[in-house]
Parts: sequence; structure tokens; C-alpha cells
Amino acid sequence: QVQLVESGGGLVQAGGSLTLSCAASGSRLSRYYMGWYRQAPGKQRDLVAAVSSGGSTAYADSVKGRFTISRDNAKNRIILQMNSLKPEDTAVYYCLARADINYWGQGTQVFVSS
Repeated sequence: QVQLVESGGGLVQAGGSLTLSCAASGSRLSRYYMGWYRQAPGKQRDLVAAVSSGGSTAYADSVKGRFTISRDNAKNRIILQMNSLKPEDTAVYYCLARADINYWGQGTQVFVSS
């Protein structure tokens, strides 16, 4: 069983930066595929960025060059560094840990004002 807790969301102006953190308990995250997803009101939940257990990363086209996903194995968490934020990045951001089943966090709200 994995428990995930996201933090770091908030209100930021367009062009600004935020750092999201997903901390885990119950298991070591290093062996999981990890992802950040986001869901805007009235829209589906979409992949933003992911990192495999081997360290390979993948990004949605809309965030390439602006967002960076990384692992902090010492603190058993993953980080999403978000730069050059745009109003269209406004959403609830969720952390996913995937092994045999999916584990989700409760989400953290990001609001980017224009």
C-alpha cells in the first residue's frame, strides 16, 4: 500500500514558477513508475510528466521545455518543477504511483492568473 500526498500548489502569475512535491509513505517510490497528471474543470485527467523506475522521463507536448519531473529518492518523493506557467496550466495536479495497481494522491490546486 502506498499513500501519496501532493503539496506546493497555489496561485501564481503567468510566467511564474511553482514546485510540486509528491511524498510517499508505505513503500519506496524508487521501484514505481511515477507520474504527474492534471485535471481542469470539465476536462479529463491528462498526463503531464512521468518518470520510470529506470529514470526515463516523458512529457506532454504542452509542457515540454517548461516542466521537469525528477526523483528525490532520499526523501522518497517526486518533484515537478513548473516554469513559465501559463493560464492554461490551471488545474488540479495529481500524483500517480503505478506498479501492479495505481495509487493516486488527493491532488493540489494550481491556479495561474493572466
